[in-house]
Amino acid sequence: MARRTRTRLDDFVTRMLSQTYLLFIVVFAIYFGSTFLELTAKQEKFVARIAIAALMLQAAVWGDTGLRAWRDQFSIGPVDGERRASSSVLCFISRLLLWVVVTLMILDNFGINITTLVASLGIGGVAVALATQNILGDLFASLSIMLDKPFEVGDFIIVGDVLGSVEHIGLKTTRVRGLGGEQVVFSNGELLKSRIHNHKRMQTRRVAFVLRVAYGMPEDLLCRIPHIIREIIASKPNIDFERAHFFAWGQWSLDFEVVYHYRSPDYILHMDAQQDIFLQIYRRFQQEGIEFAHPLSIVRLDDPRLADTLLRRDGAPPPGPAFH
Repeated sequence: MARRTRTRLDDFVTRMLSQTYLLFIVVFAIYFGSTFLELTAKQEKFVARIAIAALMLQAAVWGDTGLRAWRDQFSIGPVDGERRASSSVLCFISRLLLWVVVTLMILDNFGINITTLVASLGIGGVAVALATQNILGDLFASLSIMLDKPFEVGDFIIVGDVLGSVEHIGLKTTRVRGLGGEQVVFSNGELLKSRIHNHKRMQTRRVAFVLRVAYGMPEDLLCRIPHIIREIIASKPNIDFERAHFFAWGQWSLDFEVVYHYRSPDYILHMDAQQDIFLQIYRRFQQEGIEFAHPLSIVRLDDPRLADTLLRRDGAPPPGPAFH
């Protein structure tokens, strides 16, 4: 039945139940049969303890088989080695905890005082954790990256002032290939504490830019600028025009803000579309006689004598009574 379904859960259950040992069945059968016999209290207690220990061992075998089956699914298909390594480490830690807990429960079942043993294990675990806290922090950060998947190998991310593609996700470090070709290495713990921008998962790009028009333009041309920009951008494929407004009086320009959305995360295609838009805007502005603004400063000298003095000092002939 499990082979005819597409889900993996029943495959895990089938694989776990296939590891049911005959010894467990025999022990359980003996315990079930002993309930119909007249046994002393000591004999009943011994049989019960044996049955419980066998049940715990069988449950541990089932759990260990299920964990290994979960780990093996990462070896099927095109899975990167980093995720496979992380899954192997997580599986090993889980199996180790499972068998430690089952062993302690079996010892306690047979009447052995495990309080001292548990305390010793706790003290030893604390000592090891303190000695290797940085390594363990990066290890669990790697497992967090594997499970939560904030980014994968090949994703373009931005972390602080570093921009690049994820090249390797290891158990302790993650390596990013920067735009300049250099390799930047992050520890997994520090990386997860940072704010990560994953550009590969971007669905659309919001593009905003400012057009600066020179002062002195006629009012009718200023009113036509938003319509010209809308006409140019709305005619492009894969682009959703949002707005174009005269939004600020600059020191040396009249500023128009333009916003549109490009329906693709591809940066090269976005830049090609933006270049085409800019060229068409430049061409239309030339046809309409709309001048782009340039940074400049205007100095007005209203005193004719001061103007005459300044120009004579520079060796130039004096102009009229006032000049710019």
